[in-house]
Amino acid sequence: MTSEITINPNDVQIENGWKTALYDEFGKPYFVRIKQILMDAKEAHIPVYPPGSLIFNAFNRTPYDKVRVVILGQDPYHQPGQAMGLSFSVPHGVRVPPSLQNIYKELERSIPGFVPPDHGDLSAWADQGVLLLNASLTVERGKAGSHSRIGWQTFTDAVIETLSKERSDIIFMLWGNYAKDKIRLIDADKHYILTAVHPSPLAGNGFIGCSHFASANQILESRGEAPINWQV
Repeated sequence: MTSEITINPNDVQIENGWKTALYDEFGKPYFVRIKQILMDAKEAHIPVYPPGSLIFNAFNRTPYDKVRVVILGQDPYHQPGQAMGLSFSVPHGVRVPPSLQNIYKELERSIPGFVPPDHGDLSAWADQGVLLLNASLTVERGKAGSHSRIGWQTFTDAVIETLSKERSDIIFMLWGNYAKDKIRLIDADKHYILTAVHPSPLAGNGFIGCSHFASANQILESRGEAPINWQV
């Protein structure tokens, strides 16, 4: 590795509410190590996705005090142009991934009037308070899971724990065994936890019929809040 680095938490480019809530994390050794690894990759010309400006996209699109729903993914897409810092989301012009195609099928089944779009950009969800959080926030090109052990999961576990402790009435959508493992971080007495199989076709068709999107809107409306407009 190159020369040792330190991090001033105030220099982390993340929405101010998140910066305050997670302030202590940014100075911890594991987070310093993450930054060092990313800097080393840049110096070695190793492509890492998403680009630096989008690593915290989920947090910047969904401010800390606006989070109403959390959808947990595992790893950013690892091919050029796919990852945009939002779980399950890809930019306009990129083919809709198979998992997202199944998500759209469930939305079409359960949300009246939903029309599957010809793109996979879920930014509109993030702007309504849906935190699209991947467990790892970066990945090397063509190497799925390559950054799963560099410290990101310590950080994103802290994100979930902080939301659980400091907020209330958040709807957590946990899809697949990996996401379900995060139940241990969530206070079920304060929040809503919805679980289902993963939407990937590799997991079969069990995701279709989970009704998570309709259930989330019912919960929100029961509290007098506006439902999520799932159309993108």
